[in-house]
Amino acid sequence: MQPTDRSGPQPGIRAGVYICHCGTNIAGTIDVEEVTKFAAGLEGVAKAKNYTYMCSDPGQALIKEDIQKENLNRVIVASCSPIMHETTFRGACAEAGLNPFLFQMTNIREHVAWVTENKKMATEKAKSLVAAAVFRAGLQEPLESRRVSLEQAALVVGGGIAGIEAALRLADSGKHVFLVEREPSIGGHMAQLYKTFPTLDCAA
Repeated sequence: MQPTDRSGPQPGIRAGVYICHCGTNIAGTIDVEEVTKFAAGLEGVAKAKNYTYMCSDPGQALIKEDIQKENLNRVIVASCSPIMHETTFRGACAEAGLNPFLFQMTNIREHVAWVTENKKMATEKAKSLVAAAVFRAGLQEPLESRRVSLEQAALVVGGGIAGIEAALRLADSGKHVFLVEREPSIGGHMAQLYKTFPTLDCAA
């Protein structure tokens, strides 16, 4: 595969950019309208919109409708953490017929709104993150998920009390466990004690 030209988006990119208000979590600090207007002027962007809650059903419907009507081949959402809703938006893209790996998310809530008091500075930083996300999306290529069989096994290094407990819990969950200990016997420091308080049980 030839190296990708990183001077700009690939030819034929039609990206949709969606800025989330997240109630006042984002809109209370960032000028969402200004960021939307900025995004609309970026190379490769065919549609730029903002909505109160992009992760809501109406917000997702907005994205799906634009993918089909505007023939979008990239989607960028500027909202919260990808940990929360990346799979949500990827699912929406897939339902609209777009490869979910042509979706890009950028976090302007935790990375901007929640850590910046100055609205002008927050808005400018949000613009930079949106521009970076659009640029990255323009370089993405469609991928396909695949399933492979895995052996349910685990390796626990260290046969002290913590290692033994971890190994037992893993085994109880149905996994094959390999417990590795460098000493001749397991038990660690616990095995060297005589009795334990307060029951005076034999430590070994």
